[in-house]
Amino acid sequence: MRAIEITHPGPADVLKLCERPMPVVRGGEVLIKVHAAGVNRPDVFQRMGNYAPPAGASDLPGLEVAGEIVDGDLDYTTFDIGDKVCALVQGGGYAEYVVAPLEQVLPIPKGWSMLEAATISENYYTVWSNVFDRAHLGEGETLLVQGGSSGIGVTAIQLASALGHRVFATAGSDDKVAACMQLGAERGINYKTEDFATIVKSLTNDRGADVILDMVGGDYLPREISCLADDGRIALIATLGGSKATLDLGQVLRRRLTITGSTLRPRSAAFKGAIAKQLLDKVWPLMAARKLKPVIYEVFPLEQAAAAHALMESSNHVGKIMLQVI
Repeated sequence: MRAIEITHPGPADVLKLCERPMPVVRGGEVLIKVHAAGVNRPDVFQRMGNYAPPAGASDLPGLEVAGEIVDGDLDYTTFDIGDKVCALVQGGGYAEYVVAPLEQVLPIPKGWSMLEAATISENYYTVWSNVFDRAHLGEGETLLVQGGSSGIGVTAIQLASALGHRVFATAGSDDKVAACMQLGAERGINYKTEDFATIVKSLTNDRGADVILDMVGGDYLPREISCLADDGRIALIATLGGSKATLDLGQVLRRRLTITGSTLRPRSAAFKGAIAKQLLDKVWPLMAARKLKPVIYEVFPLEQAAAAHALMESSNHVGKIMLQVI
């Protein structure tokens, strides 16, 4: 099969088209003929040598795909050969075929194309796990999304807005701010020209946001605490701004604040399967009704994965960057 491999850690051009053996299907897995795959920041980190795949996972990049089942352990499932599905995988998505644990395979939402469905898994699993499971965004609460124009950001904005929450989002240009507001953010904040902490406080009558989804870390943390409501929660999913911060722990104590974090890739198939069930129950109906929509910025053929990574690193995009395999 054709695949994209990381020839050695480095810049985008270390990604090369290659021929690899077909992956071997084991018990509890299915083999998917990949039609499209999503490009995500963890793929970039892996390419640079900073995010090794878990033990036993493919060394090929790619964490989310859509395609059709061509083989697998289907005896006690609702799936059949030929079913069109989307899946979260631990690696190997930049290829013509990939194996996926059954727990992490879901039917394509009604009315969605293969390409659209390939935008779903990495972002929706991450947002649901962190915003709703870990940070417990509840009825009537507000959400601040850092990096609102990223794949994660546009997912968080749309999902929280569709579920009735007030959403604020930061982005790095006025055009990206406008895009966030078109997706459902009540207020977009240009972090280069505006102070998000001051604006969030003013929009909430000095109360602050109940939950902050943070992929920046670093010096954002103390500013986030300053605009977090009492009993508020910060869900940290990346440290693009640095892994160290100086915090006023007195505020954490007095105001009962919670700072939590997680990475999805190393978690078990059972853990991810539990998220999949919640998505199928609570989110798939919203997708079928088109209350949630894919936001695709650009599509590259598989052999141009290096160009897709270069675009990802430029941060000029809004939403998802995709690879078309078939």
